[in-house]
Amino acid sequence: MTDAPAPGASVRLYSQTDHDERGNFHYEGDLYRAGEALTSLAARIEHNLAQHFAEATFTIRTEKFSGGRKVIAEVLDTPTVLTGRDAQNAFIVEVRDQMERFGFTRTNPLQDFWSCSFYCEVRIGQAYWAALAKRQGIRNPVDTVISLAAFKKRIKAGDRLKLVDAPAGHRLLGTTREITKVRSGDLILEGRSYLSFPRASAFACDGRLVRIAIGSEYGPDDHLLYEWQAA
Repeated sequence: MTDAPAPGASVRLYSQTDHDERGNFHYEGDLYRAGEALTSLAARIEHNLAQHFAEATFTIRTEKFSGGRKVIAEVLDTPTVLTGRDAQNAFIVEVRDQMERFGFTRTNPLQDFWSCSFYCEVRIGQAYWAALAKRQGIRNPVDTVISLAAFKKRIKAGDRLKLVDAPAGHRLLGTTREITKVRSGDLILEGRSYLSFPRASAFACDGRLVRIAIGSEYGPDDHLLYEWQAA
């Protein structure tokens, strides 16, 4: 089913809309629905992004707070190379334009006024840099014999992790630390430090080596490589 444009909505995109001579900015997207529930709004945005960016993948999440509500689109993968800041900004604007079609914004910075149906944010997720590194060729590849979910069930307090490779200058390279606690989202290591579990796409384990991608625009293939020493 295709969403019908809202009556009287702007045919221009959000980024194509200018302030008037008095500083007023008024944009209403062609897919805006007054009073729409946040769950419905997020679902429609997710569907539209999947159609508009056929070769890209996103994850959508929502937030509610005292000042309003927010829809966040995290970029998981896209063929577009986003290592350059100009490329990142252009892609974020393109994605946000598609999200803003579902809302309205009225603002005047000269009067410190802002009103909108929802706030939107576009993030380039950690998973994107892991996917880009795989396409470009990664260092220290590890076969995925044990999934992240299985790893969480098997690793336990008393096991040890030795950091055998990491980005240059990592202060803990070569050290071995004992796991003191396993939680749902991370591992607590001796020395009052912790290791967060990544997304499944950024994790690989062959039963002995554990590879966690931590890439960024400055080093898409940056990763932590651990030797897992069971108790």
